[in-house]
Amino acid sequence: MTRTYRIVLDGIGREYLCAETQNALRGMEALGGRGIPVGCRRGGCGVCKVEVLSGTYCAGIMSRSQISEEDERCNCVLACRIYPTSDLRLKVVGRMVRSVEALKQEALKTG
Repeated sequence: MTRTYRIVLDGIGREYLCAETQNALRGMEALGGRGIPVGCRRGGCGVCKVEVLSGTYCAGIMSRSQISEEDERCNCVLACRIYPTSDLRLKVVGRMVRSVEALKQEALKTG
């Protein structure tokens, strides 16, 4: 049986459910529709960089040109390469920030 976890986008006021077999970017894409930029989806481009503020995850291989060993030690990873093993709280960093800010504004209008 596949477990599902809650992922909260810190400071945005949005959250979504993510199966343990689904990378964190997939759920984020569904949440934002066309508003979430995606690149290669394989850990090479760095578009989906996030900081994991809380929770646990399994990580796949990420390009060292995008995520250094120091980044990884500080829980800065690529959403396309992490799979939740608990509920997660993520902070979007890098090139995706502007798009996620648009989600925040949308949530304020509808909430």
